[in-house]
Amino acid sequence: MGVTGPSGPVMDRDEVDRALARLGAEHEAIETSLLALQDHAGRRLLEGAELTGTTKERWGAAEASISLLWAYFDAYADALRSAREIRSRRRWSNRDDLMELTELLRGESVTVAGSASATAAAPTMAGTGKLSERFSLAELVERMNELYATSLDMVVTADAVWSALPARIDLLAAELQRTRQLAHSVGVRPGEHPSGDDLERITRTLTALRERVVSDPLDFWLPAQGSSAPGGGRPDTTRYDREARALEEVRREIDAVLTVRQDAEARLVRLRDVLSRADRTLAEARSARGEVLAKIAASEVPAVSGPPTALQEQLATAAEYRRHAQWHRLSPLLESLEAKADDELLRARESLTAVTAPLAVRAELRGRLDAYKAKVARHGFAEDPLLVERYDAARRMLWSAPCDLRVAEQAVLRYQHAAAEVLVPRVPGHGGPQDRRGES
Repeated sequence: MGVTGPSGPVMDRDEVDRALARLGAEHEAIETSLLALQDHAGRRLLEGAELTGTTKERWGAAEASISLLWAYFDAYADALRSAREIRSRRRWSNRDDLMELTELLRGESVTVAGSASATAAAPTMAGTGKLSERFSLAELVERMNELYATSLDMVVTADAVWSALPARIDLLAAELQRTRQLAHSVGVRPGEHPSGDDLERITRTLTALRERVVSDPLDFWLPAQGSSAPGGGRPDTTRYDREARALEEVRREIDAVLTVRQDAEARLVRLRDVLSRADRTLAEARSARGEVLAKIAASEVPAVSGPPTALQEQLATAAEYRRHAQWHRLSPLLESLEAKADDELLRARESLTAVTAPLAVRAELRGRLDAYKAKVARHGFAEDPLLVERYDAARRMLWSAPCDLRVAEQAVLRYQHAAAEVLVPRVPGHGGPQDRRGES
């Protein structure tokens, strides 16, 4: 193409027609996008909300950007209309028409006048000191795309937070109200039970959280890393989730209190039974200790403690709580008492075992002595003088009171050794035990 102008080579008619068709399609797409942005629910909510913080600041910039967008679009539409009018003058545009169209379609032919209100916060003409800017149509489309992306991101982000969090907070608040009513019915009240204080704190936190979400939704947004798409990210539910977990913990505590109300009597009966068994076991241990001290000599017998009076007093307090329906106080007391009562019964049994240990040792020695006597008798040595002598000595010690267990054990061992010598034949020429049945 030999003809040139200020904007480069002059376009021919086919190039002009193709450019006008492309610009017309772009015009329709931009207009559709701008109208959708204008009708977006998030934008309408932003316009009517009392905003604070980050959202107020960014919405001020976004409003200026949207105003500037429409100014750019009007300028774009005027330039496109002018180009279409020039092209429609003649079926076959002459050289002057083509030069004018080339300048209009490719050159910086579009002037956009900016006002202070429209450009103060917009990320384009602010701070430049200019009251107008000149663009080519391609530059104008690029600038509109940038402004549209940032404005749409702001609107979509706010709408996403408003769509997600307030409804969830309202549902949690409704559950909170039901929990408070249930808590009140079982005596879980502020100042009287920690869970009652927690419910009051959660109520205050949820109220403040909802107000903050409504006035500053962008403070609850987590952008997606590496995403440039409008609205890329997700609502930040950290603070909401924390209160939801706290309410769940309170619900579990109240369920525990309700469980106590349902089976309090059965648990109190069991506690009385466990403590009664512990008391009887200790009484048996005290009686056994007296018997041991009378029957066993030179043995250290541990002392036996008295009955668990402190637990009995706490059990009486628990019964009082049940009579007055103070379930929130009864719940932790029962849990503590159940653990202590089981420990007390275990301690009583261990005390009985420790006290009766010498009697168990004596019984074991008696059994061992009689077992060896029966074995000796089976082998025909029941009348062996040495065995009879040692058996009688051990038996006198074990069946006399008080019994010296150390001496008695030595006597039993001597009888065992004698029995072993009789029962194990001596190998000829090697010494050792012999069968002495022929001697008799």
